[in-house]
Amino acid sequence: MRARYQRLTEWELQELWRRRQAGETYGEIGRALGVQCKTIFRLVARRGGFAPTAHRPRPGTLELTEREEISRGIAHGDSIRQIARDLGRAASSVSREIARNGGRCGYRACEAQRAGVMRARRPKECLLSRHQRLCQVVREKLQQCWSPEQISGYLVRAFPDDKSMRVAPETIYRSLFVQARGVLKKQLLEQLRSGRSIRRPRALSARVSAARGRLADALCISERPAEVEDRAIPGHWEGDLLVGSRRSQMATLVERHTRFVMLVRLASKDSTSVVRALAQQMGKLPQELRGSLTWDRGPEMAEHKSFTVATDLKVYFCDPHSPWQRGSNENTNGLLRQYFPKGTDLSGYSQAHLNAVARKLNQRPRKTLGFACPAEKLNEVLH
Repeated sequence: MRARYQRLTEWELQELWRRRQAGETYGEIGRALGVQCKTIFRLVARRGGFAPTAHRPRPGTLELTEREEISRGIAHGDSIRQIARDLGRAASSVSREIARNGGRCGYRACEAQRAGVMRARRPKECLLSRHQRLCQVVREKLQQCWSPEQISGYLVRAFPDDKSMRVAPETIYRSLFVQARGVLKKQLLEQLRSGRSIRRPRALSARVSAARGRLADALCISERPAEVEDRAIPGHWEGDLLVGSRRSQMATLVERHTRFVMLVRLASKDSTSVVRALAQQMGKLPQELRGSLTWDRGPEMAEHKSFTVATDLKVYFCDPHSPWQRGSNENTNGLLRQYFPKGTDLSGYSQAHLNAVARKLNQRPRKTLGFACPAEKLNEVLH
């Protein structure tokens, strides 16, 4: 392990970011480069988790070999016009190059090259700092817990004829995580669903779902009608439990056609309590929204027959270890972690509070709906 404050070489920095983008941990990167884990974290955090962009000189910029020829010409005593002719450059370009890098007496090719690269890397003013109206809209939507992707899609719909009101999600993330830009305040990071202060790479680690118990007389998802698969007809739901600390949980329900969300407070995880609470909640739905329910293979739905009798909704169960078969619900549970982080005791929330959170989620635009809101889509279905 090298000295604590020894700087990394250019190659080591490139290797650091390559490994970072590949999804390696700080410890793995540190061991590979012979550097302390804290040093790797400090270097990554300084840039908010964003890898530096590779320097690409503009066409016509002097290269190192040309600067070496200028240095040799000066040492040989050639005039500026002679050096320019030998390089095939304008005399004014050579004159400015020598003047800004120490003159004829102090010109050094390597130092001039390094200075030229640094001048080319001068900080550029970011998009949000140039457009205050755009920045204000982004700031307001972040305060409402919208994601950068939702904001980007909303701007296209809200300002179809105003090209200045466009911003990529990654630009918003950069303005949040790279605080040196000074555009969006650090407090807005708390509104992001992940709650992170550093941008994570997109490399995903494989997850193995826990084995679930068997269910008596369970209808397999392969028996589900074709109309459920294509999402063309509303009224078909996906559901699961969102688990918190101290054995607390809530039920989450998502309508497949509109992505409309309902949250159900649960006093216990036993099947009788879960089925009773779900039946009470879904019994309030109009008949056209009571088609079917797809659930994971959890023991909490062991009494699914009682649920079907109470609500007239058939329950279909996913294949073992296949949570992706109810992908809308999985995605929604991820969104809910912004309001109920892992480790939260869910037993302290009332049904009224859960309804308020569901209302917020139903009023947020969704990419899969063309950035319309689930509440809008449900209203279209009912009217």
